[in-house]
Amino acid sequence: MNRLAHETSPYLLQHADNPVDWWPWSAEAFAEARRTNKPVLLSVGYSSCHWCHVMAHESFEDQGTADYLNEHFVSVKVDREERPDVDAVYMEAVQAATGHGGWPMTVFLTPDAEPFYFGTYYPPAPRHGMPSFRQVLEGVQQAWTTRREEVGEVAGKIVRDLAQREIVRQAAEAPGEQELAQALLGLTREYDPQRGGFGGAPKFPPSMVLEFLLRHHARTGAEGALQMAVDTCERMARGGIYDQLGGGFARYSVDRDWTVPHFEKMLYDNALLCRVYAHLWRATGSDLARRVALETADFLVRELRTPEGGFASALDADSDDGTGRHVEGAYYVWTPAQLRDVLGDDAGLAAQYFGVTEEGTFEHGQSVLQLPQTEGVFDAEKIASVRRRLFDARARRPAPGRDDKVVAAWNGLAVAALAETGAYFGRPDLVEAALGAADLLVRVHLDEHARLARTSKDGRVGPNAGVLEDYGDVAEGFLALASVTGEGVWLDFAGLLLDQVLVRFTDPATGALFDTASDAERLIRRPQDPTDNASPSGWTAAAGALLGYAAHTGSEAHRVAAERALGVVKTLGPRVPRFIGWGLAVAEALLDGPREVAVVGPGPDDERTAALHRTALLGAAPGAVVACGTPDGDEFPLLAGRTLIDGAPAAYVCRGFVCDLPVTDPEALRAKLA
Repeated sequence: MNRLAHETSPYLLQHADNPVDWWPWSAEAFAEARRTNKPVLLSVGYSSCHWCHVMAHESFEDQGTADYLNEHFVSVKVDREERPDVDAVYMEAVQAATGHGGWPMTVFLTPDAEPFYFGTYYPPAPRHGMPSFRQVLEGVQQAWTTRREEVGEVAGKIVRDLAQREIVRQAAEAPGEQELAQALLGLTREYDPQRGGFGGAPKFPPSMVLEFLLRHHARTGAEGALQMAVDTCERMARGGIYDQLGGGFARYSVDRDWTVPHFEKMLYDNALLCRVYAHLWRATGSDLARRVALETADFLVRELRTPEGGFASALDADSDDGTGRHVEGAYYVWTPAQLRDVLGDDAGLAAQYFGVTEEGTFEHGQSVLQLPQTEGVFDAEKIASVRRRLFDARARRPAPGRDDKVVAAWNGLAVAALAETGAYFGRPDLVEAALGAADLLVRVHLDEHARLARTSKDGRVGPNAGVLEDYGDVAEGFLALASVTGEGVWLDFAGLLLDQVLVRFTDPATGALFDTASDAERLIRRPQDPTDNASPSGWTAAAGALLGYAAHTGSEAHRVAAERALGVVKTLGPRVPRFIGWGLAVAEALLDGPREVAVVGPGPDDERTAALHRTALLGAAPGAVVACGTPDGDEFPLLAGRTLIDGAPAAYVCRGFVCDLPVTDPEALRAKLA
């Protein structure tokens, strides 16, 4: 009996009809393994993972393979997005044993959940030096039945080795000028000056590093930092990694030139990049940055928003190519003939504008749309018509599948991005979308003890506890929403979450942070990783939110916790700056103060107050927090004792609750935030 039919994870539900007798990750699954004296096959993936779908079709949907698995193994299927803790622990083992990792992740465990054999994707037949999945299963089964003692020794050694892989010892204090300068130098050495970005193929959008570069420029005026951010953002926005018709970014580029993406679109990438481009516009006034920020925000609302107001996790890379085959990129790519079918006489113009050639830039003569030339040489009205017609035609193609589960952390990132983008560009609809997602997080994910659930689907809360990144990213979103809306309730909710971080995720002796709570399910080790991956690590996300909350409230406990957490950035920032970009960005905020801006006015509809409020939000000071309200309002501690000046709205710029003289003119406020 397959037990996945009642799960909330779309990835698990995709396997509910497999002939494999799947179990979800549970104590019952391991009890069954002990009862039957069988090893456990742990298969970890996620809904929009291309090779996960391939292996499912080749092996898990195959009756013969399923029969062998059901006879000799207890098979456990895990959605890595629902259980990042399980994924992290066993991925660490896979990488330590093989030197690489990836998904699907295939791990064989004892009934005590100790790993003894590892891999990722296995083909149905031997290929390119890889054994077939059936060969692997037979080999593991033989070892389990004939060399059990050896298997136990291997598993025990792996668990002991993992237990000894403690987090790098963090410094006793947060990074200073020297460490941030060294981090910038390290990034400069890895920068690709011809193409933008860092390193070689595959190339991932360096969202958090870009945020650090923008903040470093804002604090120091370093033009080199700004130029790396500007050039990288332009190259990505002109490349195939960006959807030139519908907005939004694919997960990564398979080449160094940002031309051919891996076509899946993730919520976290697009939330982070929406915010980066909005901040780039704030720093430079770039029309390109403004367009990309707004198009990405519109993509989030149009294609990822759920009926309950949250945001879905991802869109698949694959879709039906019109022949019944699921093919990667089929929804997004074009041939010259397809352009002619849609555009007629305008096809040549579109091909030139979007870089569509007869040879193609992808597979089988198909091209990924790019912007290889400057838009100014084309007629803007004509191009707008072409884009609209191509977008409408593409909408009639079979759409990629959507993973509808709502992940708390990634929705927190989306709340922050949409709130700020809406405020910057006068788009109250985007702020309303942010409020809708925040409301869902409070109603569905947050319980009466201020504990977060990791996921929900269709308004139904999932079974898994939130991890550190959920608390950090959701608090970050709530803090951004408080600054944008002037509604102090979001500051209160952020405080509830961050108190949980202090009590349940922090080592009181060292200030180090753990990815799981002190009372969470015990795995073979308690995961703890401060490095950023495709999104901020829980460690750095929590540090940023703790610092922002302390700036809003004056809480010494939260500020000290942020400073202690940033000790790891002092250690890692100069060594691996690409992999701790958000931590570096938070460190920039700490060095700047961060600044606290209190805007007081007679009421929410006063135009002069609104002008000061918007100016405060547009200030580029790293990590600045903004409180807006009336002098007698008690929603924000920053407003206490702040008064109007000669009856006029006023703005107070402070550090550590020590304020400069108030100003009543937006230009004067802008100068104070420079």
